[in-house]
Formats: sequence, structure tokens, C-alpha cells
Amino acid sequence: MRWRVFAVWCCCGPLAAAGAPLGNQEIGALCAQADDAAHCARLIEQTQLKRLPGLARREGDSLLVTLFPQGTATFTDRDDAINGRSYSLWDYIDGINAVLLYTTEGEKTSFTLVQRASNRRYELPTEPQLSPDRQWLATADICGPRCSNELALWRVSRDGVFKELTWSPDADWIDASARWKDAETLVIEYSVGPAAASATLERKLGDPSWKRAR
Repeated sequence: MRWRVFAVWCCCGPLAAAGAPLGNQEIGALCAQADDAAHCARLIEQTQLKRLPGLARREGDSLLVTLFPQGTATFTDRDDAINGRSYSLWDYIDGINAVLLYTTEGEKTSFTLVQRASNRRYELPTEPQLSPDRQWLATADICGPRCSNELALWRVSRDGVFKELTWSPDADWIDASARWKDAETLVIEYSVGPAAASATLERKLGDPSWKRAR
């Protein structure tokens, strides 16, 4: 699924652009010769910096993200064989005026969401999908023992982004992604092993199987 592309290696007002997400084919082309996930993300960043002018800039090991209405948030890579960490510009989520960074820490990968108005930062396990009403972010962190193996809904407000609901699928799921059908319905595409057959299901926000996040 989209965010699993990396798994092969286990002073500005609001921007005019409404985000510039890359498709799987484009990611594959950009990262065909990449050494690892961090290198792949940096190649993607080069493209996104051109597509989203004024949003961020790269100065050596530091990525500087423009906040709104003023200010700059700085994310500096840490070059360490054991505790190294890197940040790369991934996308701009126009509906909530937030920047999405691809983050690596050792062999762990995640996304850092930055609210430009407050400079609040949140670590998300996978690339989030914004609901049509801009009230929710959905993440699907399903990949076996390396993941939490849950679908999560994060409430979006001016006060921050809060994990509110979770749902865990059957144990035989090996991968999944989520997209919004409408403001009340998620469509989940998933694969089951060992044949990795794929299927889809829909889940309403009001479904009683959701659990409150702790």
C-alpha cells in the first residue's frame, strides 16, 4: 500500500497549493536507485520543495518549515549509527494547514505532522488521510510484528490532534490502507497471508467495534 513503498528496506500566508501528494509510480521512479528509506525520502523532498515553494527549505542537515502567520520550525537530522534521525518534507495538508514530514529513526519510520499555526508536532505511524469534513485523520498501521496492527482515528482541532478511536483487525492481515468514502465512512483495503490476497471493507465512524484510545 502507499506508505509501504519504503518497506523494501526493513513568511507566508496559507499556501496556494492544496498539497502535492506523490503517486506510487512517481515514488517508485524517484526511489529506484535509493540506498534506504531516508535516502528515498530525501529524493522525494527535492521534488516537493519545488512543488510547494515557500513552505520549507533545506539548509544542510536542517529542514526549515515556514509557520503561519510567522516563524520557522527547524528539524535537524541526527547522524548517528545507533540513534540517528532524519526528517524530509513529504506533503502539505491544506485542509488543516499542516506539514507532513517523513521521519526515520534507526530502522523505524513514521510521519511527523506539524500544525503551522501553533508549531505543535505529532508522530503518526503511517501517512494520514484527512476526512472530507476535516475533522479526522485516519492511519492504518498494519504490517505484522513491526507494527501496532491497528486502524486509528485522530480528532483534529485548533487545540491539537488527538488519537481518539482504534480498531484492530484479524491477526492474519499483513498490510492495509484506509481512504475516506465520505465524512462518515472509511474504505479499508487489506491483504491477508500467506497468499497476500487483497480485499476491501467499509467501516462507519459510528460502528460499535471502535474502541476509545487510551
